[in-house]
Amino acid sequence: MRRLVRATAAGRAGYGLIVLGALLAMIPFAWEISTAFKTLGESVQAPPVLVPEHANWHNFTTVFENAPFARQFANTVVVSVGRVAGQLLLCSVAAYAFARLDFPGRHVLFGLFLSVLMVPSQLFIIPQYRIMQELGWLNTLQALILPGIFSAFGTFMLRQFFLGLPAELDEAAELDGCNPLQKYWLIYLPLARPGLIALGVLTLLWSWNDLLWPLVVNTDPQQMTLSAGLASLKGQYLTDFPVLMAGAVMATLPMIAVFALLQRHVVEGVATTGAKG
Repeated sequence: MRRLVRATAAGRAGYGLIVLGALLAMIPFAWEISTAFKTLGESVQAPPVLVPEHANWHNFTTVFENAPFARQFANTVVVSVGRVAGQLLLCSVAAYAFARLDFPGRHVLFGLFLSVLMVPSQLFIIPQYRIMQELGWLNTLQALILPGIFSAFGTFMLRQFFLGLPAELDEAAELDGCNPLQKYWLIYLPLARPGLIALGVLTLLWSWNDLLWPLVVNTDPQQMTLSAGLASLKGQYLTDFPVLMAGAVMATLPMIAVFALLQRHVVEGVATTGAKG
């Protein structure tokens, strides 16, 4: 009985910590929403104003006046979809090869492939910029898409998923006369749907919030994504924080909707990828 009481108390304490952590994580987002409806004076007032006296909806229209927000939103959608599609295709093919095909040096090559994860992404910026410059792709959307379609993490994630599938699938496919490409496309890819959805959502979130590379390679506001476009709203001497936060709220809402709709699949996919190492 005492053990049961202790376990119940520990469970309640654990849930309490989770709720507390969730509330703390929501504070920046709540402050962002509050600031989006403030006037400039209220946003810099000391002590801080928690709730604006009147909702200032003009901040949202000012975003469209100060930046090509609609164009940048469309750019972000195109870049994010392109990166997601590229990663799902290339990562799934590479993961299938590392997980199911037996070829010399497979484990060594996979180890070298994973070593990319230990290299800071900032080190690739100059080489990638030079490549885009030589191709004549500066200030283009393809310059944002191409470097983002390769992912060592995505390959590792899907490889773990493929390793968790039963080996009998290979034997049954071989008896039916399937070659490796047919096994990948007709059998393993459909079964990898949870892992693909999880990787797709994670890639979408990363691409939507990517800031450094879009700032470096695209300087034309018409070719910027939302993250770079919002960064350009910050002034050198004075920043209109309510307008900036209004743009941030509009840029954040699509990702909240996507994650709310697909969170069950994301959790299922991430949990399944750890089924077998």
